[in-house]
Amino acid sequence: MTNLRIDEPTNILVLLGLTLPEVSEGDLAKIRAAAAPGSTIRVVANTRDAIAVAAAVEVILGFIPEALFNAAPRLRWVHAIASGVDMFLYPAMRDSHVVLTGEKGLVGGHLADTGFGLLLALTRQIATSIRLGPATWDAREAMRSKEIELEGLTMGIVGFGGTGRAMARRAVAFGMNVLALDEWPVPPSDGVREVWGRDRLTDLLAASDVVAVGCPLTATTRNLFNDTTFSQMKRGAFIVNVTRGEIIDGDALVRALKDGRCGGAGLDVAPLEPLPADHPLWMLENVVMTPHTAGASQLRAPRNLERFCENLRRVRTGEPLVGVVDKQLGY
Repeated sequence: MTNLRIDEPTNILVLLGLTLPEVSEGDLAKIRAAAAPGSTIRVVANTRDAIAVAAAVEVILGFIPEALFNAAPRLRWVHAIASGVDMFLYPAMRDSHVVLTGEKGLVGGHLADTGFGLLLALTRQIATSIRLGPATWDAREAMRSKEIELEGLTMGIVGFGGTGRAMARRAVAFGMNVLALDEWPVPPSDGVREVWGRDRLTDLLAASDVVAVGCPLTATTRNLFNDTTFSQMKRGAFIVNVTRGEIIDGDALVRALKDGRCGGAGLDVAPLEPLPADHPLWMLENVVMTPHTAGASQLRAPRNLERFCENLRRVRTGEPLVGVVDKQLGY
């Protein structure tokens, strides 16, 4: 929890983006009602326009590229409209007094929806059917021989935050057993009896039929899944990643998929985005991918606006903010 007291009129900048493409008059009315009386609110559509007015800005709802940070000397607080904030943690921002809050805990549900969609596309041969179209009937017998039932299998979740817990809830509903680990001591829930520490990663990988990546991208999670890690997985296990592509070493993943150490991969994120058309991952039949769309939901923007307004109310009284990012840890 972080306390930040701003009880005087405030200059607020709303910088629109992919997850907040517009704000309605009703949204602006909510922001005005939550902010200190006399506050000014300006909405801009791009970073160039944001930089032009940044000198007086104290609060930003949006994102904070380095050029904007450098142009905003009075900035005190940023509320991000991105679930992953690694791109905002360049040294100047990371080491500054500026408070960073965001969607922590708000996006797990729709990320997990996509995660399970990708997993089912693999295990139930749905992706194959879509790819083959009318030729599916000629491949029917072969497809049936590859279909896998999830009930009774074990899902191992690496990173037990909002996305990890949402994946666990869905896994339990499918009759799966669930293991989980996290970098920090966190309470168990959603069918997980005990959350292991990072030192149990090898044990989790060896026991899991499906490995779900739920952690943020940090210095310690970049390329966490590499040749060594894949060699520790149960042979033929599936991997699902809907958080950050760089957590998986792309070359190592291709090698593991080709030699059978990994049975299949469901990816909403890739090691390089957009993934080049000639990348080997596009060529493998045991890979299904979506183009970093898991973060989309009709509820996402309203939820985050509600949190921003709640935090606006809190800064007026000095109450602890919600969704605070530890800038040194990266999440």
